[in-house]
Amino acid sequence: MTPETAAPQRYAIAGLIAMAAAMGIGRFVYTPLLPGMMEGLSIGASDAGLIASANYCGYLVGALLAAGGWAHGMDRRLMLAGLGVNCLLLAWMGAADTLPVFLALRFLAGVASAFVMIFMGSIVFSRLALAGRSDLQAAHFGGVGGGIAISALLTGGLYWADAGWRAGWLGAAVISLIAFFAVYFLATGGAAQAVGAPTTAREPGLPRSPALTRIILAYGIFGAGYIVTATFLVAIVRQSGQGPLFEATVWLVTGLAGAPSVWLWGKAVRRIGLTATFALGCLVEAVGVMASVGVPGPAGPLVGGALLGGTFIAITAYGLQAARQLAPAAPRRVFALMTASFGTGQIIGPILAGFGADWTGSFAAPSAGAAVALVAAAAIAWTGGRRQG
Repeated sequence: MTPETAAPQRYAIAGLIAMAAAMGIGRFVYTPLLPGMMEGLSIGASDAGLIASANYCGYLVGALLAAGGWAHGMDRRLMLAGLGVNCLLLAWMGAADTLPVFLALRFLAGVASAFVMIFMGSIVFSRLALAGRSDLQAAHFGGVGGGIAISALLTGGLYWADAGWRAGWLGAAVISLIAFFAVYFLATGGAAQAVGAPTTAREPGLPRSPALTRIILAYGIFGAGYIVTATFLVAIVRQSGQGPLFEATVWLVTGLAGAPSVWLWGKAVRRIGLTATFALGCLVEAVGVMASVGVPGPAGPLVGGALLGGTFIAITAYGLQAARQLAPAAPRRVFALMTASFGTGQIIGPILAGFGADWTGSFAAPSAGAAVALVAAAAIAWTGGRRQG
């Protein structure tokens, strides 16, 4: 295998590891550690929702910052900075014990994860496109599910070792530090320039397009819907009294379902197009959201976790691809704007769900609201009416 043919695989693996560290662990390790934090610190669902929303608020700010022209040519440095800061903030979470500190740390972690998401995506997607290996994008996004699975194994190990939630944050920091060095040596260059493209060219503004507006709106509503279960799924299991090992099992199922989901949903993309696949995925996920609170016994959370993991990463990925097709000359700008829309939805979702859970005493009503949001996102995307392959 020559260096030229090896490069696409190398960058896809680097993207997988970066997404596992910054997204699967950096963002979502909060979910399996949340029940222990709630019990150990005596915080309610409303405060837990605020901490989650602080992370997504930082994600929004990071996405808006990344959209600026100032970042041109700095993709690799900013991506590595995001990964490095992610490690430090994970470790600090294990030492913190007050709500204001948690809010600040998760906000900064959100900024870092957005930088990794956008700048690593810019590097990997450009390298794969130049090599004609866009099929490897599924491996890049599969890192999110892989990171979730690792966080589930980590929290399961904490139970066996009789360790608390603080050890979980520290363990996540160590894993993310290992990932940082792996990405450093695998992703040795920045975003690739297309043949004949001037290296100093800056991206133009986004086109005025009703179809682009619809997919951006649907993406934001999807963010508000999926994040309720993605944040509180393990807390839902804890509330049902199933036990810590079952909590880790549900989260492991979520991660394992997520790892191949982009590849599997790619088959639907080839048959019905990007927009229709986005809409169908939202509907399937809505079923899982309701199953997590509506199906009695262990089956409900397991089905909910499987359908959550099996859809949300793919919907995220193919929503971005749909928008990218509508603004091909400005991939990083549209990537950042979609991420900002997504982040706005994620800020709103956990706050409403947390207060709703405290008010009603369960996560049933917030989950129903999340399912309605997912159905609305599907309807808006479907009305785009454009078949994108």
